[in-house]
Amino acid sequence: MPRRDDRTGLGFRARTHARRVDSLAAKFLLTALLLAGNSLSVAGTLAANKRAPDFARTDLDGARIRLADYRGKVVLLSFWATWCAPCLEEMPRFVEWQKHYGAQGLQVLGVSMDDDDYPVRALDRKLHLNYPVVMGDEKLGALYGGVLGLPVTYLVDGKGMIRARFDGETNPLRIERRLTNLLSVHPRPSNER
Repeated sequence: MPRRDDRTGLGFRARTHARRVDSLAAKFLLTALLLAGNSLSVAGTLAANKRAPDFARTDLDGARIRLADYRGKVVLLSFWATWCAPCLEEMPRFVEWQKHYGAQGLQVLGVSMDDDDYPVRALDRKLHLNYPVVMGDEKLGALYGGVLGLPVTYLVDGKGMIRARFDGETNPLRIERRLTNLLSVHPRPSNER
């Protein structure tokens, strides 16, 4: 007869199985909480209706990119990485939006959070990105309230104000609706048309 634990009435195998189930349940709960936190459209310490922190970086082609140089345009600022599956799913859509809405005042700007630019350059060639990509780091992420999960997408209006933040995998129609609304509210100056 198998030995029973006096407190639980369970044998060794049953106790071990119960521990595994408890461990899996705890992991599931933690994952669910993290995903719930990442699904917020405005999150972190840098939320909507704040001025977007300016930064200057060199893009993959060696050109100097400064966020403030895009004033007057609506900027879709995307923090991403080559190993992030949801990031890779949304990037072709950003390419399409840049083609479609660029003349209306949209500028997509990618910030790769990869440690090395080699995989970023390879992906840039593969996807034929039609927007600038700069290399990001913890310091740049901290300016934007901390980039703890990817992707993180900001919509910055023509005056340099953050109007939305989307964390994690987000329905692209939600982003596009906000984007087109911003384009209609902040038209480009007449000398840029």
